[in-house]
Amino acid sequence: MTVLLLFTAVCCAAPVGNAISAYVTLKTGQDDGGGIAESGSAADIPPRMLAAYKKADQLAGTYVPKCRGMRWPILAGIAKVESNHAAGRSIADNGDIRPKIYGVLLNGSGAGGNITVVPDTDGGRWDGTANGERAVGPFQFLPSTWESTGKDANGDTVADPHNADDAALGAAVYLCGGGRDLTQRAQLKAAIWQYNHSSAYVANVLGWIDQYTAAVADPDLKNVSGKVRSVIEAALAQRGVPYSWGGGNASGPSYGICCTPSGKSGTTIKGFDCSGLTLYAYAKAGVSLPRTAAAQAATGRRIPAGLGTSVLEPGDLVFYAYAPGRDSTIYHVGIYTGHGQMINAPRPGTVVRLDAVGAMSGYAGGARLL
Repeated sequence: MTVLLLFTAVCCAAPVGNAISAYVTLKTGQDDGGGIAESGSAADIPPRMLAAYKKADQLAGTYVPKCRGMRWPILAGIAKVESNHAAGRSIADNGDIRPKIYGVLLNGSGAGGNITVVPDTDGGRWDGTANGERAVGPFQFLPSTWESTGKDANGDTVADPHNADDAALGAAVYLCGGGRDLTQRAQLKAAIWQYNHSSAYVANVLGWIDQYTAAVADPDLKNVSGKVRSVIEAALAQRGVPYSWGGGNASGPSYGICCTPSGKSGTTIKGFDCSGLTLYAYAKAGVSLPRTAAAQAATGRRIPAGLGTSVLEPGDLVFYAYAPGRDSTIYHVGIYTGHGQMINAPRPGTVVRLDAVGAMSGYAGGARLL
């Protein structure tokens, strides 16, 4: 009973699913036994990887001046599907990623979905083997492609696909082609198709690009006023504040508690969990909320999940449950800002930020308090 009460005291992320990259299974010398995490949000990007994407966005025009519309969410979408942003690796200040990321040996064995034999082109310099080719780095370049596309972005005079900065810039140049206009959806799709000739891959990457784009765009509040605006502006002002399990109250961010079901402690982190953030934002409008996400679902006028998200209005609370339809299983809450976005404190290791409403699983409807 004690464990159950602790679990429901604050909110956390839903369990992530797994999917294998459309191109290769990642390896570090042996199978990692898992795959690429399919769930998540923009807050899941490690800060050092995000810095690499943004840097590549800025530098791409130097190498492909005719390219239009390159932006970091495009690079993030590719890297999410290819390596889950180098998940499980350490990233040094200079961008070097260790352990190095290797795909399966492309020898036609069928492992990891490869059915074509690709002869060695680099003598093992980048992929660690002279017995054939395997894709490398967070963007999963073949050595032969890297030879013609790779760029040095961190200033060490070496274009290294195992370096976050170099790999991101190489991907930006590759996607730009001879000078695509990536603001055009058709040309963006063509760029992703060039990266991997798979319709499912293109759709997957586009979905992540759209999520990351939604996460960084400021919401349109021109038609929002009064207490609703106070709630949203209070929550938006907390963007970048760390997630803290059990953190946050009516006064603002606070140190959290120990521990999440996976053992993450908030005791040394001053910040918010999801229900702590909503409690704080609504307090700024003079509305007192209970502490847990499940209890907050019992306040105001409930908006059934069956009505869809199109009926939501700015300021509504949005809920997520392990078993939608059973409010006792609600594990997460956010604040809807309009146009499919919410202010979100997703999970340990992330920060408060904007996300697409679909970034969390198990949509369980909303509640209108104002």
